[in-house]
Amino acid sequence: MRPTACSMTRSRTTCEEARLLPLNLYDPFGFNKNQSSEKKERRLVMEVNNGRLAMIGIMGFLAEGAVPGSVPLLKGVIPQYEGNVMIPFEGDFHWFPGNI
Repeated sequence: MRPTACSMTRSRTTCEEARLLPLNLYDPFGFNKNQSSEKKERRLVMEVNNGRLAMIGIMGFLAEGAVPGSVPLLKGVIPQYEGNVMIPFEGDFHWFPGNI
């Protein structure tokens, strides 16, 4: 019998993660497999922090588009957006065929 990803893990949480995400999203091609665990952990923290910074940045652009002048560095760079930036969460997908 061949071992599965769940039988090779140590905890139930990692077993569930391995079942839901069969691909390692942090290092899908295995470029970091020969690095020390401390270096991997440090780079993973850097990756998470970069994602957080990107989310803060996109919120700045959305804020400047919704309320002109709300982000002084972007004043005049981003045009005012008259639409609803949260439209994907309203469920108003009438332009898809078959939806009412």
